[in-house]
Amino acid sequence: MGAEVARDTAALRSEEREATTRVSSDDALDFGPFDDWIGFRLRMAQIASFQSFARHTQSVGLSPGRFAALILIDRNPGISQTALARAIGSDKSTLTPVLDNLVRRGLISRVRTRSDRRLYELSLTDEGRRAVRAMQELAQRHESELDAIVGPRERAQFVKTLRKISAALG
Repeated sequence: MGAEVARDTAALRSEEREATTRVSSDDALDFGPFDDWIGFRLRMAQIASFQSFARHTQSVGLSPGRFAALILIDRNPGISQTALARAIGSDKSTLTPVLDNLVRRGLISRVRTRSDRRLYELSLTDEGRRAVRAMQELAQRHESELDAIVGPRERAQFVKTLRKISAALG
């Protein structure tokens, strides 16, 4: 398990370095029309938010993507791999190694369904529930930082606009 955590942490650090370079150099470059494009600004904000969240969660050794998978499994016990992949915007072949990692780490169980032996039901283990609780505390700190940036008055409208974009384009 230590090697897996080290591998995950190294991957996060690499992603952080790339995101830091892109985000911190934002002011020094002329982005032309991108500078005022909503899609570009959404992506830059997502990179900065991901980077910040990854810094918060390094101590737990789970990436934000694995946290998202654990939350969805926690909230939807017995969810299939296919439904989970759809929910997090991933294909099944990309998700399988993530789930293999979470099974090896003892965070989730994967059991074949009785009705269709080709499908698996995913559930959190006790260790997985502890990891989710720890990550939720860290996520709440990160969310508080975002709330401070957006502001309490604008938060509801901002979230509504983000949902509107997701619904219209997703």
